Amino acid sequence: MNNMNINWYPGHMAKTKKQIIEDLKLIDLVVEILDARIPISSQNPDIAQYTKGKLRLVVLNKVDLSNEMQNKKWIQYFNKQNIPAVLVDSNSGKGIQETIRKIEEIYGEDAQKYANKGRVGKSIRVMILGIPNVGKSSFINRITKRNSAQVGNRPGVTRQKQWVRINENIELLDTPGILWPKFESEEVALNLAYTGSIKDDVIETIEIGFSLLKYLIKYNKVNLMQRYKLEESQVEEILKQDMEENEKALEIMDAIGRKRGAIVSGGIVDQEKVAKIILEDFRSAKLGKITLELPNAN
Repeated sequence: MNNMNINWYPGHMAKTKKQIIEDLKLIDLVVEILDARIPISSQNPDIAQYTKGKLRLVVLNKVDLSNEMQNKKWIQYFNKQNIPAVLVDSNSGKGIQETIRKIEEIYGEDAQKYANKGRVGKSIRVMILGIPNVGKSSFINRITKRNSAQVGNRPGVTRQKQWVRINENIELLDTPGILWPKFESEEVALNLAYTGSIKDDVIETIEIGFSLLKYLIKYNKVNLMQRYKLEESQVEEILKQDMEENEKALEIMDAIGRKRGAIVSGGIVDQEKVAKIILEDFRSAKLGKITLELPNAN
């Protein structure tokens, strides 16, 4: 990431982390929201450490944007780790009732312990955790059936801690999304940038869009050609040329730019505009339902 200026750990996140650790004393069960397109990259490694000993449920959100076959494989992956997981599309509400059922199921054993002590009817106190832009606020709004949490399309828009009751048995504690102090790899940083968990105004759009394009050429070439109406013969001719991978990708980027009319004076392709188009199309699934991380690789 040497050429990418990513301010990915604002000062307020350190304060938020401290508050979360303090609030965990009140919590019975932790629900971690992950982006189904990048389940590993969107998993804050610090969460496993400071929620140790707590009951846990993983919510793979945004399944409307991810590959259905890979969604099922990720559920199997987490089950093998002895971590219950559910698939959720917060926009449509798919998986919300399954999440509620799973929370009550996971807590069942502890509930019996409280009942044996005479504490019948105790609410299950659940903390919702997740990094910015995994759809945490949309999930809370859907599960509570009202606009109880502030939602925005910019990472980190949820700021204040708040309790929200979803039924007579469950209370949710919403928390601001937090990243972590150091990325383990360039791949993780790129995946977070592709999906918008890192703010677009602190990254080099051309660098991120170009890197995503190279990934799509390698793994989702058909989607790319269909979306931008590129001729297969044209793309194959470019890829057969004796030149560096980056040069081939630049030619394909320029071809997309010409198809989309992203031209500036002198007939030059506006590569920043093309990069934005590619990023927006990926994030909205206009390039197809694409999962960037595969469970077999982890």
